[in-house]
Amino acid sequence: MSDTRTILVVGTYDTKDDELNYIADVIRGQGGRVLTMDVSVLGDPSKPADYSKHDVAEAGGHSIQEAIDGGDENLAMQIMAKGAATLAARLHHEGALDGVLVLGGTMGTDLALDVCSALPLGVPKYIVSTVSFSPLIPPERLPADVQMILWAGGLYGLNSVCRASLSQAAGAVLGAARAVEPPKRDRPLIGMTSFGKTVLRYMVALKPALESRGFEVAVFHATGMGGRAFESLAEEGAFAAVLDFAPQELGNHIMGSSISAGATRMTGAGKSGTPQIVSIGCYDLVDFVGWQEVPPKLNGQEVHAHNRLLSSVMMTPDQRCEMARAMAGQLAQALGPTTLLLPMHGGNEWDRPGGPLSDPEGLVVFIEELRNVCPENAELIELEAHINDEGFARAALRQIDDWIQQGVLNVQ
Repeated sequence: MSDTRTILVVGTYDTKDDELNYIADVIRGQGGRVLTMDVSVLGDPSKPADYSKHDVAEAGGHSIQEAIDGGDENLAMQIMAKGAATLAARLHHEGALDGVLVLGGTMGTDLALDVCSALPLGVPKYIVSTVSFSPLIPPERLPADVQMILWAGGLYGLNSVCRASLSQAAGAVLGAARAVEPPKRDRPLIGMTSFGKTVLRYMVALKPALESRGFEVAVFHATGMGGRAFESLAEEGAFAAVLDFAPQELGNHIMGSSISAGATRMTGAGKSGTPQIVSIGCYDLVDFVGWQEVPPKLNGQEVHAHNRLLSSVMMTPDQRCEMARAMAGQLAQALGPTTLLLPMHGGNEWDRPGGPLSDPEGLVVFIEELRNVCPENAELIELEAHINDEGFARAALRQIDDWIQQGVLNVQ
C-alpha cells in the first residue's frame, strides 16, 4: 500500500498565505498530497485554493457577502467555522483526506476546534496556534485525539523561529496519517472511567472479564482531558455501554477546579441513549493543579498532594451533598438504561476505615443524599461493598450480563 496521504491544510490565506504555503511545501516535500481550504473573509490568496472562501461559506449554508455584511468578525468567523467543519466532514466521508492541519491565532483556533471536532477518532488532527495549551481553550471544545503545537514567533510573517514549529507540524500530521491505526469497531466497545490502581482497582478484574464476553474495553483517565475524550465518544454513540465509575471531574467542575471535563460531564452516554452503569469513584475529592492556589471554594480544607502536578481536597459533608445532587441532575437527562451502583463502604482506596482520607460520617451523608435525589430513570443498587472489593466488580458484571440476556447489549 502506498505511503501517499492527503492532508487538508486550512487557514486564512489572505493574511497567512506565506505560512500556509510553506506548510504545504513541507508536506509535498515529504511525499504527501495537499488540499487547501481558505477560510478568509475579506481578502484573497496569492493563488486559488482547492476550496475557496466561497465554497466554505456555502457549505455552511451562507455566503461570503453575508459574513461581510454582518459587520462583526466573530459572526463572520462562526459562519466560516460552520462551513469549514461541514466541508471537512464531507471530504473525509468521501475519502478525500487522511488528516487535517489548521493554522491560526485566536480566531483561527476557534475555527480549528470546530473543524477537528467534525472528524472522527483516528483521523490525525493538528492545530498550529499562537494559543496552544492556553486556558483560553475550554476542555469541552477539544476533540478526543487532537494534537496541538505552539506557533512560536509566527504572529506575522515567516522566520526561522516559526519555521521550526510549522515544519514539525507538517511532518507530524503526515507521519500520523501514514502510521495511524483507526479503531476497528470489530467488537462492541465499552468505555470505562478510572484512576490509577493505587486509588481505584475495579478495572483490573473487569477488563479481562468483559473481554471474555466479547467486548473491547477502553479505560479513560478521569483527570479532565481523559473525561473530555470519554464524553465526546459517548455522545457520538461510539460505546456499546459505559462504566462511568469515576465521576470526580463533575465535582471538580462544580467546585471551581480547572481540572474539568466541562459542564457536560456525565451526560454523553445519556444523550446518545447508551446503556450506562455509574458509581462514585473518588466522589469525595476535588482535584486541582498542584502548583496553583487552592480554588476559593475549598480554602481551609484538608489537602492531599498526589504529586507535584496534582493535589486533592477532601469535600465537606455539604459539598458531598452538592456532588450527589449534581450527579443526579446529569443522570436525570439520560435517554438510555441507567444503573447507579452505590458501594456503601466507600469510593476510593484512601477512604477505607483507617485510611488517610477516611471520613465515615461524610460517606453516610453522601449516601443518604444520593438515595434521596436519585432520579426515577436510574436504577439504584446498594452494595455492601467498597468500590475496590470483588463484590463491586461482580455486581457490575451481573448488570452487563442481564443487559446481554435482555438484548439491551449485543455481543457478536
